[in-house]
Amino acid sequence: MSSYDESDRRHTARAGCDAISAVKLSQRLTADIDAWAEAHNMARSEAIGQLVELGLDASPGPHRTVVREPADSEERAVAQIARMLDPSLSAEERERRTRRLIEGPPEFLDQRIDLPRHER
Repeated sequence: MSSYDESDRRHTARAGCDAISAVKLSQRLTADIDAWAEAHNMARSEAIGQLVELGLDASPGPHRTVVREPADSEERAVAQIARMLDPSLSAEERERRTRRLIEGPPEFLDQRIDLPRHER
């Protein structure tokens, strides 16, 4: 019998330590994850964690029904975009792309319901 039993595992999980999980992935999926990890300059395990978080954030479900303030939503969107942008881009280009995605194309500004209307 090992000195690390089931009660130790439950205690470790409750203590906030990161869990180690084994998953079975196809060769194609592993290659896709490795390519994504390389493009974002991170290890496979970190990439899998980030991709799972992205998937959970995108999926509707009972675990994502928290009502948030609009400013909080924008901050989360900016953080999400930052994780998805190519890390080799300059800071200026990353900021330009983030702003463009958050604000939307200028030709649609009059369609946005979250902005005050300006008299023309």
